[in-house]
Amino acid sequence: MERTERAVGAVVGSAVGDALGAPFEFGPAGAFTGRFPKPGPGEMCGGGGWDPGEATDDTQMALHLAESLLERGGLDLPDVFARFQRWAAAEPKDIGLQTEQVLNNGMPWDLAAAFHFESTRRAAGNGSLMRATTSAVYFARQGRDASMDAARSIAALTHGDPAAWAGTAIYHELLRVALDGGDPLDALPEALAHVPAEHRERYAVVLAPGWHPDQATEFNGAVWPCLGSAVWALRVTSGFEDALRAAVDLGGDTDTVGAVTGGLAGAVHGFGAIPPQWTQPLHVPLPGAGDRVLRLPELADLARRLDAGA
Repeated sequence: MERTERAVGAVVGSAVGDALGAPFEFGPAGAFTGRFPKPGPGEMCGGGGWDPGEATDDTQMALHLAESLLERGGLDLPDVFARFQRWAAAEPKDIGLQTEQVLNNGMPWDLAAAFHFESTRRAAGNGSLMRATTSAVYFARQGRDASMDAARSIAALTHGDPAAWAGTAIYHELLRVALDGGDPLDALPEALAHVPAEHRERYAVVLAPGWHPDQATEFNGAVWPCLGSAVWALRVTSGFEDALRAAVDLGGDTDTVGAVTGGLAGAVHGFGAIPPQWTQPLHVPLPGAGDRVLRLPELADLARRLDAGA
């Protein structure tokens, strides 16, 4: 499989997982297969304020990040932060509470997240992980260290807790390995070795082969069980469609678990493995960027440019 097929699979797969999971957010486990016991048409159903195939803030932030990387020719952190602020000011349908507080607390880009963390001591949500597929594709060709460093810097824009930086960095590395044609599950020990010791054990638990999301001690809106759930879904299935169904069926923060799973599974199985009935209605509104709406052709083109752009 060509690398481009994997890059498009990652970006489109993440958006698909986001849109597929959105109507089931905060619902119980089993809700997805309870409604759709067998794969088929209608699964991209919409609901909960979302139209069928509409991606949420997860993908919207990922695309604002992607456009900054491409237009600025690399990582311009003040520019990324400013785009996030314009997006938040444009009143998107949904925005994470922590992200909203950081973007609106009046502090400059390099202090806003740290100020929030010092004030609340709660900043290990999955909001930096949910948007990381586009940056992971962009930095993958630069190698493990550069990619993981970029992940930490981007995560720190909105999440002051280093635990969130670590999870986003691990995801960058797993996606880098998958884009190269490797098995991201085999890369877990090496990825964990590049996580600071104070966070390594927590991630080692949720990324271990025997771990199941039922064993999570926190809601999957936290960064470590979210990443662990996505890796679990990849590990226990053999195709993109089954991985996404397993991820969304966990319940809870289904759009973000779906987005993270979709990015990994898309990179592993390629764009061709994504069911057309999921990509046909897929669309991503972009508040704060001229109210454009990106669909499959634009997303695929963006993925190709990200893969070639670094």
